[in-house]
Amino acid sequence: MTVDTPYASVRQATETERQVALDVLVEAFADDPVAAWLFPDAGERAHHLAAFHRPLVAAGETYLTGRGEGAAVWLVVAEGRSPYEGAPEVGGARLRGLGEALTERHPAHAAHLYLPCMGVVAARQGTGLGSALLRHRLTRADTDGVPAYLEASSPRSRALYLRHGFTDLGEPVRVADSPPLWPMWREPEGKKR
Repeated sequence: MTVDTPYASVRQATETERQVALDVLVEAFADDPVAAWLFPDAGERAHHLAAFHRPLVAAGETYLTGRGEGAAVWLVVAEGRSPYEGAPEVGGARLRGLGEALTERHPAHAAHLYLPCMGVVAARQGTGLGSALLRHRLTRADTDGVPAYLEASSPRSRALYLRHGFTDLGEPVRVADSPPLWPMWREPEGKKR
């Protein structure tokens, strides 16, 4: 289904569009501070980012904006479960360490939507595509009464999520000398605490 917003058209990616979504996420995270810390070799970063995002794109609800310039992946997580159960292990010690720290902080008290990744190609960042992607899925979450969770990987993305009703869920997560990741939670509209 395609939904038009004031900023962009948002649609669920078809099987053939999943590669487009993967390409968007790889480009969008190429200069992300956490991705640069996880994969310090810039020449190898795209390869590692693709390996990281590929299983998420395959398993989750994947959405695209417009001509495929923005992508978001949402996972439905049952109460008491981890979104990482059964996930293939990719990456080195830094990724494993960060994954362990994030798993400890991931909320298990309620069923929720989890946004493990959302990105917009560099040329279109700041044009409302990220907001369109968020509004699209969060509107349905509000209707269904489902909360949402994510980890913001930069101050800019954290500010975007704050504008869309997310709040910080404790202190930022850091592993060794990593940049911070901000765990964030959003109650469905009408059920804010």
